[in-house]
Amino acid sequence: MKDPMAGSSSLKIYFCGSIRGGRNDAQVYHDLIKYLKTFGTVLTERIGHLDLVDEREIPPCQIHDRDITWLKSCDVIIAEVTTPSLGVGYELGRAVEMGKPILCLYRKNEDKILSGMISGSHGIVTVVYEGLDEAKRWIESFIKNR
Repeated sequence: MKDPMAGSSSLKIYFCGSIRGGRNDAQVYHDLIKYLKTFGTVLTERIGHLDLVDEREIPPCQIHDRDITWLKSCDVIIAEVTTPSLGVGYELGRAVEMGKPILCLYRKNEDKILSGMISGSHGIVTVVYEGLDEAKRWIESFIKNR
């Protein structure tokens, strides 16, 4: 079992969160990415930028290819899936096919139910959390035991 704090700067983390599907959770992404950076490099750190624009000036094929390259090179995927996103679903499906360790964080929400394609996947560890501290505990445990 690896200690996530020992030599962790080489850990490459791919963080997934909604961009075009809605930025309601931008602050949550920001806070989670700040925490993830204590374990290694977050390849998709821009998702946590509070002023992020959806990159419409970049050709879609360039966004796809860039993100798939990062997905292939990462060691672990952490996704915040409370706000539904087609892009995140696509990334997670590809990551399952690649055999990557995946943790999905879903904030308890009585108005929405998480897709069974995420919560039912044997290739994805899905947890329900209520606050940032609880999410951090799940992340630490997942990274320590991956």
